[in-house]
Amino acid sequence: MMTGFVCLQLMNQLFIVGNQIAESAGFAIESLKANKVRTFLSTLGVTIGIFCIIMVLSLVDSLQTKLQDSVDSLGKDVVFVEKWPWEFGPDYKWWKYMNRPNTNLSELKKISELTTLGSAAALTIDLPTFTVERGKYSAQGVRGIAVSYQYSSIRELNFEYGRYFTENEASNGDAVVVIGYTMYDNLFPGGEWPLDRELKISGRSFRIVGVVKKEGESMINNSMDNIFLIPVKAANSYIRLNSNSTNSRIHIKASEGVNINMLEDELKGLMRSIRKLRPMEEANFAVNKTTMLSEPLNQLFSVVNTAGWIIGGFAMLVGGFGIANIMFVSVKERTQQIGIQKSLGAKNYFILIEFLVESIVLCLVGGSIGLLFVYGTTQLATYLFEMELILSFANIVLGMIVSVAIGIVSGFIPAWTASRLDPVEAIRAK
Repeated sequence: MMTGFVCLQLMNQLFIVGNQIAESAGFAIESLKANKVRTFLSTLGVTIGIFCIIMVLSLVDSLQTKLQDSVDSLGKDVVFVEKWPWEFGPDYKWWKYMNRPNTNLSELKKISELTTLGSAAALTIDLPTFTVERGKYSAQGVRGIAVSYQYSSIRELNFEYGRYFTENEASNGDAVVVIGYTMYDNLFPGGEWPLDRELKISGRSFRIVGVVKKEGESMINNSMDNIFLIPVKAANSYIRLNSNSTNSRIHIKASEGVNINMLEDELKGLMRSIRKLRPMEEANFAVNKTTMLSEPLNQLFSVVNTAGWIIGGFAMLVGGFGIANIMFVSVKERTQQIGIQKSLGAKNYFILIEFLVESIVLCLVGGSIGLLFVYGTTQLATYLFEMELILSFANIVLGMIVSVAIGIVSGFIPAWTASRLDPVEAIRAK
C-alpha cells in the first residue's frame, strides 16, 4: 500500500515537472518570437559551432566509409604476397624493394599445395596501360591485369554479360578477356551485344567472354570499370612478366573461421621455405593485408575529427557566452514577473527549470539551423561534385545532444540566479 502511494506521488511530481517544462518551452518560444534579432545574434555562435562539428564529422564519415569500402573490396580475409610492402613514411626503402624478385606462377602453385589455412590463391600481374581497340572505337588509358584462374574466388565479380574464364581457358593461355563496364560503354556505344566479339590489345586479338557490372569510382583506384582481365599465361606469351616494370602479387584467401594474422604468419614461413632463405636472412618479399591500409587512414580521420571539434568548440564557446549573456538580460527583464510567480507559491526549481528550458530551446534553435546548413551543403556537394556526402542520423542526434549540453551549461547560472531571487525584492525591482 505504501509503495503504491509513493509511486503515485512520484508520477504526480513527474507530471507536474513535465507540464512545467512544456509551459517553459512555450514561454521560451514566445520570447524568441518577440526578440527575433536578439535570438538570431545569440544563436549564431551555436549555429556556426554545430555546423563546423557536424559538417566535419559528416565529411569524415562519408570519406571513411568510401575509403573503407574501397579497401574492403580488396578482401578483408585476404593476404597479399609481393615484393612491395604497404608502408607509409619517409623511410620507405623503395630502392631495396625494387630489386626483389616478383612472385610467379611456380610460387603460386607451391603455396596452393602447402597452405593449410588458405582456401584459394591467385596470382595477379599489373600490366602497362593500353589503348584497346574494336574497329573504329577505342578505349584509351585502360589498365590491364593478368590473373590466374582462382582470382574470381578471391575478388567478387558481378557480371552484366557473360562469365569469368574457365579453368581450361586459364591453363591453356587462351586469348580471352573480361572487360569493365566503362570499357564496354566506350567500345560498344550503341549497346551492342559484346560477347564473343574481338578486341585488339597491344596488337593482339582477344575474345570477350564477360562484362563486369558497373562498380563506380574507387578511392584507391580499385574499380573494375576501366580494367580488363586476361589469363596470366595469355599475357606471358607477349609481355615479359618478370621485369621490374611489372608488379605481381599472390592473393591468398583465408579459410572459413581462420584468423587473418594466423594466415599471415603461415605464409611468411612458406615463402621463406619456397625461396630457400636462411633463418637470419632478411626476407625478400612482403606479406600485406588490408588493415595495413585502413589503420593509418583511421588515424588520419581521427586527427581531422579532433580538428573539427576544436574549430567548432571555439565557435560554441563564443555562442555559449552569448546565450549566457542573453539569459542574464532575460532574467533582469522579467525580475518582477519572477517575484509575482514566487509570491503565488512557485518553487525555486520551477523558476530554475523555466529559464533553463529557455536556454536549451535557444541552443536547439541554433543547432537545428546549423544542421539544416549541413544538410544543404551535403546535398549541394553531391549535386555539383558528384561526391556523396551523408548527414547520418547519428550525427543529427549528436548535434542535438551538443546543443542541449550547451544550453544547460550556458543557462544554468542565469537560471540559478533567477531561482534564488527574493520575491519581495523582485517585485519592487524596476
